[in-house]
Amino acid sequence: MMLIPAHHFRDIERKPEYLQPEKCIPPPHPSAVGTMWFIRDGCGIACAIVTWFLVLYAEFVVLFVMLIPSRDYVYSVINGIVFNLLAFLALASHCRAMLTDPGAVPKGNATKEFIESLQLKPGQVVYKCPKCCSIKPDRAHHCSVCKRCIRKMDHHCPWVNNCVGENNQKYFVLFTMYIALISLHALIMVGFHFLHCFEEDWTNLLQAFGLTREETAEVRIFLHEKKQPLKVSSTECSSFSPPTTVILLILLCFEGLLFLIFTSVMFGTQVHSICTDETGIEQLKKEERRWAKKTKWMNMKAVFGHPFSLGWASPFATPDQGKADPYQYVV
Repeated sequence: MMLIPAHHFRDIERKPEYLQPEKCIPPPHPSAVGTMWFIRDGCGIACAIVTWFLVLYAEFVVLFVMLIPSRDYVYSVINGIVFNLLAFLALASHCRAMLTDPGAVPKGNATKEFIESLQLKPGQVVYKCPKCCSIKPDRAHHCSVCKRCIRKMDHHCPWVNNCVGENNQKYFVLFTMYIALISLHALIMVGFHFLHCFEEDWTNLLQAFGLTREETAEVRIFLHEKKQPLKVSSTECSSFSPPTTVILLILLCFEGLLFLIFTSVMFGTQVHSICTDETGIEQLKKEERRWAKKTKWMNMKAVFGHPFSLGWASPFATPDQGKADPYQYVV
């Protein structure tokens, strides 16, 4: 049994009577099967709505500004299928991360009956949360937003309006991965769209007036000075006016670049956390490692499920994390 210093930052009590179970309200009756987990936090709900709005905005621009007006049918179909599939998986992962219980400890279970059921031996240590009056499993931390202790809590993410913990870390990782992929895909399509329309614009000018590139440039300058627009059909580039198209694409570029960087960093951080089997809070507080060290592959399987399969990339496949350790409450 490991000895824990007396100045340990968590509320450690070495004897059941010091846990003051009489001050804890008995835990509520278990909720009905199928009850949805949802955190009623205004900031988190707003962030979740913004996330969906930004994804749907990207969908609108990709479909109605770039793909549908394109004359290349194969290009439009392939990119449309890929982008919509990635967007669907991203939103599905977001829903699973937001609506899945991250591993909340039963509230108010620090009762006399529960403590006695643990059959503590002399010298054994249990952790009590003074905020939600729960007996903490090892590696659990209290979230002030969820108002619960969460098993293997990594952090509270307002973008999914939930904690990232033992039960929903897979969905959060998939969410960051798919958002990064659709952001990269959108940026690539915007780049091709600008190049295509730029080339198409020059080609139309040459064909319409039978001019060389140098003569075309002179005509542009002359008409600009006379404030007379050069009317050339560009419906193959967008069904919107050129200024509107440019504004929509620039906003999409800004959104895609911002979220590509942000979600890529989050994805890498989460994968590193999983491989090292150390949550973000444990890294931040530099907690002493009291759990068995496993290989990186075993840690990945513990989060994404056993065995390795396409289900790892699916937000609809619930990972098989095994049965809970009955001795996880004591040290």
